[in-house]
Amino acid sequence: MSKAIPTIIFLLSLAIYVSLPVLIILGWVRWAKRSQKTVSAILSLVGLSLASASGLLGILTAAYAILIRPFPFYDPLLLNIYRWGILISLGGTAFAIGGVWRRNPLRWYAPACAVGTLFFWFITASGE
Repeated sequence: MSKAIPTIIFLLSLAIYVSLPVLIILGWVRWAKRSQKTVSAILSLVGLSLASASGLLGILTAAYAILIRPFPFYDPLLLNIYRWGILISLGGTAFAIGGVWRRNPLRWYAPACAVGTLFFWFITASGE
């Protein structure tokens, strides 16, 4: 049973760090090809936008830690970044769920991306 835990962690990391950015990009490409002006499509678009903003916050945070200065444990700035990342992802999830009820190009992309970024922030914050 203990050998399964590293495998699960590896698969989760692979899903978050590789699949999630690809899914976000595919969602934007799909939106560019088939944009709609319905309420559910706009809710999904807002959800995907917030998920993208949350992902961008994660990328910029990592770049800051690599290029400028690493974060010490329990750095107040880093804890604030975690808080904002989680809040943005929660907002994206709420809007994305609102867009699921009617057919639109981002119907399933937006919730998957928003929940994925939410998991990213929880996993990253739990490593602190």
